Amino acid sequence: MEAAVVVTYRCNSRCRMCSTWQFPTSPEEEFKPALLEKLPRLSFSNVTGGEPFLRADLEEIIAVLEKKAKRIVISTNGSLTDRILELARAHKNVGVRVSLEGLAAANDELRGVEGGFERGLKTLMELRRLGLKDLGFGITVSDRNAKDMLELYALAKELKMEFATAAVHNSYYFHKHDNVIADKEGVGRAFEELTSELLRTPRVKNWYRAYFNHGLSGYVQGHPRLLPCPAGEDIFFLDPWGEVRPCNGMQGKYWCESFGNLHDQTFEEVWNSTQAELVRTMVRDCPKNCWMVGTAGPAMKKHIFKVTAWVAREKGRRLFRLPR
Repeated sequence: MEAAVVVTYRCNSRCRMCSTWQFPTSPEEEFKPALLEKLPRLSFSNVTGGEPFLRADLEEIIAVLEKKAKRIVISTNGSLTDRILELARAHKNVGVRVSLEGLAAANDELRGVEGGFERGLKTLMELRRLGLKDLGFGITVSDRNAKDMLELYALAKELKMEFATAAVHNSYYFHKHDNVIADKEGVGRAFEELTSELLRTPRVKNWYRAYFNHGLSGYVQGHPRLLPCPAGEDIFFLDPWGEVRPCNGMQGKYWCESFGNLHDQTFEEVWNSTQAELVRTMVRDCPKNCWMVGTAGPAMKKHIFKVTAWVAREKGRRLFRLPR
């Protein structure tokens, strides 16, 4: 089982594609680290926000999660370098992903913070000097930055860091309902170009990332989701108030439900409740057709033979230069 642990909705970025920073939680209402003792064993946990490093007790949160999760990755804007490095010195097995929305001009415009690209990249380089291995950066693609995606991937490749992608979308989590990709064909084509680049590398992990980016190309063009959504079954989303939700992609105009709150029940009681089963039914009928790594990743693992067949077919097509 995997989990996204959202430790705060406070944020020091001012992103165009996300309005979470306009609806911050207060430190007093955010769950205490001890609440995470209720979590089950996890194969993976993504610690995110808001900006996680705004929490003064983030190291205590990580210390609890290290007992629960085989792998932890913190998503950050990379601006609070000193805090990030302090935590990294004590937890060198933790992964870090810095959000960079393109090269410097696009990133700073979209994130609303001057010099954000430079600070984020500096943070990653300092983390490398500390000896952290699980490092990378990622982009949320929109009309504004789609052309930067391949250049940002080339930078990640040169630095030997991981490269994550997402497409701009709307959800209650982002407090957004007006994100739109106007040039669907062009943005879809940019994802397919990245897909081809990934398939050309000798790294097997990249071939499976190619499948994910192929799915993103389809998503922005309105195609059906490649695999069934496992939200609420193989992954859950814990918000700063302790609510256990199936995912972070829900929208109020469709549905937006919680399984229950960890302050009131054990995880097992929440997970196995009648309410949880009702929410899983809503997931199965969800009209949103999302394709985000949080739910696509577990789906790909569950349907690994189908994904592998696609990889083999696409590798063979390129090897023998066959038409699609």
